[in-house]
Order: sequence, then C-alpha cells, then structure tokens
Amino acid sequence: MTRPQLPLTRRSFLAGSAVAGLAAITGCGAPAASGPPALPLRPGPMTLDLAGTGARTWGYGTVPGPEIRLRAGELLRVRVQNGLPDDTTVHWHGLAPPNAMDGVPGVTQRPIAPGGEFLYEFRTPVPGSFMYHAHVGMQLDRGLYGPLVVEPRDEPLAYDREHTLMLDDWADGVDEHRGHAGGEPGTPAVPDAREVVSFGGRRYPFLLVNGRPPEDPAVVEGRPGDRLRLRVMNVAADTGFRFAIAGHPLTITHTDGMPVEPVTVDALRLGMGERYDVLVDLRQRGGTWQIGVQPEGRPGQGRAVLRYTGSPASATPPAESRPAELDGRLAGYDELLATEPLPVPTGSPDRVFDLTLEGTEINGQSYPDADPLPVADGEWVRLNLRNTGAKWHPMHLHGHHFQVRTPSGRGPVKDTVAVPSRGGEVSIDFLATNPGRWLFHCHNHHHMEDGMVRLVDYGR
Repeated sequence: MTRPQLPLTRRSFLAGSAVAGLAAITGCGAPAASGPPALPLRPGPMTLDLAGTGARTWGYGTVPGPEIRLRAGELLRVRVQNGLPDDTTVHWHGLAPPNAMDGVPGVTQRPIAPGGEFLYEFRTPVPGSFMYHAHVGMQLDRGLYGPLVVEPRDEPLAYDREHTLMLDDWADGVDEHRGHAGGEPGTPAVPDAREVVSFGGRRYPFLLVNGRPPEDPAVVEGRPGDRLRLRVMNVAADTGFRFAIAGHPLTITHTDGMPVEPVTVDALRLGMGERYDVLVDLRQRGGTWQIGVQPEGRPGQGRAVLRYTGSPASATPPAESRPAELDGRLAGYDELLATEPLPVPTGSPDRVFDLTLEGTEINGQSYPDADPLPVADGEWVRLNLRNTGAKWHPMHLHGHHFQVRTPSGRGPVKDTVAVPSRGGEVSIDFLATNPGRWLFHCHNHHHMEDGMVRLVDYGR
C-alpha cells in the first residue's frame, strides 16, 4: 500500500496559515541557529458555524485548530501571539517537553498576557498522536485545541489514507436550551445508576466531531479496498465517548500515541484526553456509513460519516442513526499489550503513592491546598489509584509516559488513564527522568478546576 498523502506538513502549515486565520508573528526570542521557522499560532475570538447556528467562541482561527505535524526528532517551534482578552498558555498533551515548555500557568511559565507572545521550542523524539490545548481555566472548553501528530522516521503501518477525528462536547456561544446532547450544562445528565458509565455530570447542547454537529457531519472518505488510519482523540471537557463505525470493525494499533499489539474491536471507549489510532478496512461495496459518537452516561449522539468514493452514490444516514457496533466489543487495558514497554527495572519501585479519588478530591485534598508528590531524578514511581466516587476519572500525567500495570506485565504505555467508578482500581508506573514540577490531574476540566490536581515535584 502507498504512503498516505499528509494533510498538513510544516510547509503547508506555513503556506496555509492565512486561510486558517493565523497571522505571521515576529519578535520574542532569537530563533534557533539551525532550527526551522516558528509556526504561528494566534488564539483569538471567532465564530463557529454549527449547521447554521453561529457560536461566538475562542479558537486558533478554526475549531479544531490547524494540525501541527512533524517527524520524530524534529524541533517543534510554535510562536503564540495572544489575541484574547484574557491570559492564555498552550499545553502539549501527551508530549514530554522540558518543564518550562509545558504550558501550565503559575507552575511552568507565566501566562501569556493579552497582546503578548511566547515561543514554545523543544524536540519531539517520541512519535504518536497528540493534542495541543489551552491550559488556563476552562479555555479548552471553548475551542482552543488542535491535533498534533509526530510521525516516526520509518512508518511500520501500511495504510492508504489517514484522518484525524477530534470528539468534543460544546456549549460555548449557543442557546443552551437547544441542541442534540440534551438538557443544559450544569444539570445532572442521568440518574446515578450503578450500571451507568459516566465521566461527568453536565450536559452540552452539541456533540461535535472536528467542530461539526450531526446535521453537518465531518466526512471521512476512502475507496473500496482502502485501509484507513484514524486518529481518534477525545478533547471534551466533561464527556467520555464510545466510538464505532457501522459495518466496519476497528483494529487498535496505538493508545495515547504509543504502539500496542493489534486488537480488533467493535467500538472504542475514550475518556477525556485519551486517543486511539485504529485501522479500518473498507470491505463494503460502497455507500455512506454512520460513524457514531455516543456520550457515556447521557443521551444524545455526535457523528461523522464514512463515504466510499468511486462507487455508486448513496444517501447519508439520518443524524439519529445509531450503529449497533456501539454496543459491541470493547478492549480493556488488560488486552492492550505494549510493543515498546517502559524500561522499568526488576524488583520494587523506589516510591509508591496510594491515591484515593473521591468526588473531586485526591486523598481528601483539593489543589492548591494539597500535598505534592515528591520524586527524585531517576526513580521508578508507582501510583496506585482507587476511585470511590460515582464518576469515572481520566487521570493525566504531564511530562511523562506511564505503563498501566496489568496481569500480562505488558500493559499499555499511556499518558491518560480512565479509572472506573465505585471502587475501580488502576496502578501505573513511570520513570522520573524529566525534572521539574508536573501536574497530575483529572482531565474532566470541571474536576480539575475544582482542585482534582496534584503536583509531581522533583524538588530543587
């Protein structure tokens, strides 16, 4: 199979920046002696078209923002000029940059003031599917996010085309009494039933795929016989999703950008901040097929559509059409075997932290009035997570990848892990090889703002 045509390279990013609503930016720091020119990124007010409903919001010129794509080992250089009326930063979700480039205000950098600018610059040695998003308050919940893809030097997968799908819950700039996810933000989504999987307690008027609602769906295209690679990313603030394609199984190849032995499933479950790469073989004769995006624990549905090109045209499925595959087989973390496990030594970890997640607290504490998690450079660290609350918590560690502990001893390498509710337990190991002060927090942004955060602190 041929290598896919890449949708946005460094060259096309720069050439197309005007179209994306980005302005060329100068100043703030000398460029690297042999580095590439800085990519311009300008957060600012904008209007998002939601199938004819104009939503005033904030974004990076588009929602999602422009894809940033580079190869492993290359220097990422992004110059952010703040066109917002508020402070902002950019966090590189899933990457492990030097601490000063992590984009957390008050912890790793001073926030970028309105009219100010900041140059993010670091190397990206690890390939994978990542995201960038604002990390000030609830700015991610508006539209300040985008995809970031680091390609390997030698791609081991064979596929014909590639698409990135960003899943989001949306309320910004719209009448919250209308829409398709049901109800109003801030109201309980469903009864607190034990059998219900729920990641959050709010409802959103719209569920979006690549910034588009069900009435105006994003389109994934391929020809009969093609193999597609889909990079599926949950960037929502409060919603876990199931993802499935009618008539097409999914073969998982990566989770959070890190490779696993292939596993074929009917559907994916993605907590907020999680990403999955899947291969999809287009074995149907043609037609247009529903890509269903179901919120966990609440009514409504988002969607995109898969359209076969080079075959007879067919009608787009109704917006409410629900793929039966959403109720099919999921893969648990214990089934995902890392092909590149972390080089954890034998024996016992140097430090172990037992952390209880309850409500929006960790061990009964809320950040910033919370004890740090002290580590030392070079240590092997284990976090034992137990969730006693009613909501699943997707816990995200900045600046590191960790390995989920499973019976196989080869659990997936990730940066975000969903801890089940009502006594669910997950243990993760990481190597403390990136000094600094790093957030460990729930990627439900409402929970994070309520203080469900700890600092992993290497000390001074």
